[in-house]
Amino acid sequence: MARLSLLLLGFAVFGSLPAAETTGPDGRAQPGAAVGPLSYHGWTGALRMRNEQAEVIVVPEIGRVMSFRFHDGQNVLWEDVSLRGKRGDPAGREWINFGGDKTWPAPEAEWKTHTKREKWMPPPGFDGMPGRARRDGSAIVLTSLVDPFYGIRTSRRITLRGDDPVMEIETEYEKVSGAALPVGIWVITQFRDPMAVYVPAPETSRFEGGYFRFRDTPWPQLTTMQGLIKVTRDPAASHKLGSDADRMLWVGAKEMCLVATTRVAGAEYPDRGASAEVYTNPDPKTYVELETLGPLATLAPGQRIRQTNTYTLLRRREADADADARRILGRQ
Repeated sequence: MARLSLLLLGFAVFGSLPAAETTGPDGRAQPGAAVGPLSYHGWTGALRMRNEQAEVIVVPEIGRVMSFRFHDGQNVLWEDVSLRGKRGDPAGREWINFGGDKTWPAPEAEWKTHTKREKWMPPPGFDGMPGRARRDGSAIVLTSLVDPFYGIRTSRRITLRGDDPVMEIETEYEKVSGAALPVGIWVITQFRDPMAVYVPAPETSRFEGGYFRFRDTPWPQLTTMQGLIKVTRDPAASHKLGSDADRMLWVGAKEMCLVATTRVAGAEYPDRGASAEVYTNPDPKTYVELETLGPLATLAPGQRIRQTNTYTLLRRREADADADARRILGRQ
């Protein structure tokens, strides 16, 4: 990993970005989120984006979005508080699970082919090394180093939509070096332990019932109802499902978060054709993952692929979580 260490020496130190007003060509202030630097739980290079309703915090030192919340609400993303202020492990000794929102290359089954690592570890350029952040108007652009195994650099453009509680993240993979390879964009968002997670079963799904399970172990916390797949976290075991849906809903005690992306008709997807996945983690780390996948593409040097996720914060209105899910996802 000598090459990787040299790269990190020139990339691991960040200068904070000064807050600046968004202006148009005429010099007048334009609507958009305010962006400024802050120290966040021991990470000194963090950036905060705020509009009238919501706040997003990006931590380049660990290459993630770590917080998304209403101003008067809790962060809906899960964070491992025991790891605050720490760095990743690009040498690959262990995976450090900070939480938040990040991107990994799909398919996961091909990682060991490229990295030659015996144990499970995400490629370090995608998870383990710090990123570089820059301000682009009212957006934050978070760029990674080129992964030494995939030859891919990731770039994530993070915005808040006007004065709405809506975060958009456009994820781009750029193939910089090495042989052409098939890859897809996989976005993993870790959320706090929910009341429930809901996935709409597409009417013309490729999967029976609108989903498949990654393992055949019993999953008593998974139920289906009126065109919705509902899961809660099993404290005793991990579980995962895949679907060809284009959105998922996390429901907490007071707020909800709708995660949506576009599914491309006729495209080839990894994981048996899934574009949406839900993973639930057992105790003691009480989180769930809402994951989206983009189509597979063979990338040669100089080529790029992009995928956009939209995250919408919503207020709970019903006493019953199922009723709120039906209201948001349009299932009666």
